[in-house]
Amino acid sequence: MWKRLIPFAHAQSIFEIDVSFYKELGVKFILVDLDNTLDSYKTATPSKRVIDLKEDLLTEGIELIITSNNTGKRVTKYARALGVRFMSKLAKPFSKKLLRKLKGLKIYRHEVILIGDQIVTDISCANGAGIRSVLTEKLVEEDQPTTRFNRLFDNPLRRKLNKKHLLKDWREINGTN
Repeated sequence: MWKRLIPFAHAQSIFEIDVSFYKELGVKFILVDLDNTLDSYKTATPSKRVIDLKEDLLTEGIELIITSNNTGKRVTKYARALGVRFMSKLAKPFSKKLLRKLKGLKIYRHEVILIGDQIVTDISCANGAGIRSVLTEKLVEEDQPTTRFNRLFDNPLRRKLNKKHLLKDWREINGTN
């Protein structure tokens, strides 16, 4: 299997991951996909659990940064309501734009983890950039049309990764299982 498609870790959702996981890895910045990782693509403003997550991370000195392929308008509105930095129109799975933005922000790869719900965009981008990644399950059934297309590739890849035991639960990596 192509290494670029294998996540560092797997979780049901970003909300189940204990902050100790990030601390043990030396993570200072969590790059997180917006649609179906934090909230539904139909959700214009952050839910309470997203706000709580951001606050919990900040308390531990970890910054949440939204990284999305979505348009600037949607991501800007959501990120401003949450009070976080963001990167939109990232062109994931390609990593060049992400690396350029990280360099501009003086963020080093070893301080970062990228969390997303798609192998072909989020995980591929992170691995291409040399960044650890966590694959999550999608939060809700509904997807945007482009994402529905991506799922045609994503779903068989997930089954193959699962069958080959390449989806390592974050607790196994963290040592808390």
